[in-house]
Amino acid sequence: MHSSTVILQKKSNMHPPPAFHCSPHEVCELRRALYGLKQTPHAWFAKFKYVVTQQGFVPSAYDSALFLRTTNAHIILILLYVDDMIITGDDILGIHGLQSFLSRNFEMKDLGTLSYFLGLEVTSSADGYFLSQAKYVSGLLSRSSLTDNKIASSPLETNIKLLAMDDEHLSDATLYRQLVGSLIYLTVTQLDISYAVHLMSQFMSFPRLTHYAVVLHILHYDKGTLFQGLHFSSHSSLELRAYFDANRACDPTDRPSTTVYCFLLGTSLISWRSKKKSVARSSTEVEYRALTDTSFELLWLHWLLSDMSVSLFGCSPIHCDNQSAIQIAHNDVVHERTKHIEIDCYFIRHHL
Repeated sequence: MHSSTVILQKKSNMHPPPAFHCSPHEVCELRRALYGLKQTPHAWFAKFKYVVTQQGFVPSAYDSALFLRTTNAHIILILLYVDDMIITGDDILGIHGLQSFLSRNFEMKDLGTLSYFLGLEVTSSADGYFLSQAKYVSGLLSRSSLTDNKIASSPLETNIKLLAMDDEHLSDATLYRQLVGSLIYLTVTQLDISYAVHLMSQFMSFPRLTHYAVVLHILHYDKGTLFQGLHFSSHSSLELRAYFDANRACDPTDRPSTTVYCFLLGTSLISWRSKKKSVARSSTEVEYRALTDTSFELLWLHWLLSDMSVSLFGCSPIHCDNQSAIQIAHNDVVHERTKHIEIDCYFIRHHL
């Protein structure tokens, strides 16, 4: 779906069309947004927002790409990514009417039932939906010229230690950066490689031969997990649970910490993250700050699901394996050793 016609553009310079003459001191005023300009995404989104609001849709307060129309009996959702969209809901007649309305305002192509979207393969069945990226991985393997039958059993070798000064520089780091960037998108459905990709993305500036070998190792692992993905069960409960962990000073280069968390709605994994954090003075501080990050994400998921009229079952437990962090969260007294994380303390206690 396109909001305007592509007009000749070369880098940041535009030229007037043939037979249109203007002096070097004159400029042309653009009456519409042209494909490729920096202002175009903003203009396109504003136009789309204006059009769908005429049909009673409102943008979600918690996800700018999500539009909702809720009535007493039905709900329709539009998820927009640039000029591709997913329309879903329990109002079939309303969805057909929305498609006809959008076709009158934009040049559209209906691809039917959701099966492939932005590299994601969606398979529906009686017990839910299955998301995978098998076709995407196959293209990635072809680009890296991995034609052998070697398969790795894990994303990283056991106890691997990588340094910024390991081995020799790659003569051309372009392929390394392309592969790591592609692997980052692969973590949409394969979270088991999240930490490994997070680790390798830290060497994008000056990758070494050792780092490139690790990236190939990750690809060999992906070859063996080609058809794995995420399953969202239609029979799952609506209990939201959180799990998190933190590793203090795990990077030998500058000794930062790493925080990871994941969220399950019933048995379905809906959110996860692996992120490098600042240097911490104790493992308790690392765990407590990870608890804060997890709480922020948990609140956002609560608000987003509530916006989509999803009623969660009971309270949402956060699973933590650090007793010191648990005790600080329940203790009203801020001790001398924890005063530097006082704001996080009050935040957790408020929401508890």
